[in-house]
Amino acid sequence: MNQNKTVCVTTLGCIKNLVDSEKLLGGLRSNGFQITEDPNNTDVLVINTCGFIQSAIDENADYIRQAEKLKEIGKIAKLYVVGCYSERYKDNFLKHYPQLDGVYGTDFQEELISVLTERKYELLGERYLLTPKHYAYLKIGDGCERNCAFCSIPGFRGKFKSETIEDLLAEAQRLAKMGVKELILIAQDLTAYGEDIYGRKALAELLDKLADIEEFRWIRLMYTYPRNFPLEVLDVMSRRKNIAKYIDIPIQHISDNVLKKMGRGITRQETEQLLNTIREKVPGIAIRTTLIVGFPNETEENFQELLQFVKDFKFDRLGVFEYSQEIGTPAYGFGDPIPAEVKRERFERIMLAQNEISFEKNKQLLGKEIDVIVDEKDGIHLIARSEFDAPEVDNTVILKKIKAKIGDFLKVKIKSADSYDLFG
Repeated sequence: MNQNKTVCVTTLGCIKNLVDSEKLLGGLRSNGFQITEDPNNTDVLVINTCGFIQSAIDENADYIRQAEKLKEIGKIAKLYVVGCYSERYKDNFLKHYPQLDGVYGTDFQEELISVLTERKYELLGERYLLTPKHYAYLKIGDGCERNCAFCSIPGFRGKFKSETIEDLLAEAQRLAKMGVKELILIAQDLTAYGEDIYGRKALAELLDKLADIEEFRWIRLMYTYPRNFPLEVLDVMSRRKNIAKYIDIPIQHISDNVLKKMGRGITRQETEQLLNTIREKVPGIAIRTTLIVGFPNETEENFQELLQFVKDFKFDRLGVFEYSQEIGTPAYGFGDPIPAEVKRERFERIMLAQNEISFEKNKQLLGKEIDVIVDEKDGIHLIARSEFDAPEVDNTVILKKIKAKIGDFLKVKIKSADSYDLFG
């Protein structure tokens, strides 16, 4: 009955939301819906939203209003909003967006599929990949209970909930059969994995079992939390060849004064010790981190401490956010005393320092051969990534005069470099 109906899912949030969208689409496709990428002309449009910070909320609100206009003129038949924004503000949502046919929170897939198919439906592992077919994300858990002062996620995602090892292995096997060569583990907090269902940290165990799936050339870790980091993960990483020498570990700051006010539960000394241990136990690893500048109690002295640490430690990959005061977070009551222009200036100083660090690291690869995976074609060029780069957020390797298919692994020689790109 749904064979002629089209559905489009637009994901405005993070890659964790992307996986939720893929599961929704997988369930709808198995019920006869036709998947379209055109949100401007479809029978059903589902907008999967982000509710993390105000700038994202504003972007989501604008998109929903544009979709409502398309529905008014008949370009969209049914319009639904799901995800973090609608979960966070669900009480007044339909009042603000009267054209919506339904609003669902973060646990929406089975309920929405049941509504659209007009029968009770239970997902059985379906996925429709929105990424290039050679890589996919494996969401090993949802929610977070760290209660960092700046973060709104626990308020609408709830406590951390792990998927079982058996279910994750089954999902990973299905992805391998679909042609996935790079598996990227994600969650709000990877390092909490297993505590809620096994009573212990089980990321190392999961990682070791996933590495047995021979189709995966690279298995990558994103969003690991530094406090109480399970060091046995590093032993698995150093022992298993198909686990990428890469780790994403957002430290947010290095000043004890700021870390304490942020509620991170870790000190500068403990952070440095962990980062140094990672480099010692997994030689050659690329460490990615994320920082926040402009937190309410960050003094110029605190910022200078952070800037100097970035220069001294030399992270391989780094991102920076300017602090956003969010209603419902523990830090909301601290106010937002640091002017926007000061936040922007601190952001730029950190990124300038990282630009120089990244350029120096890239120059060290000149003349060397590295393994890359081809992500896309851009005219006569191929856009690839190394083992030390995650999709979308990290550096790229631009290849000239090379014939290859998307998803191919290649060994290439680096001929030139700039701050964030290599050329081979």
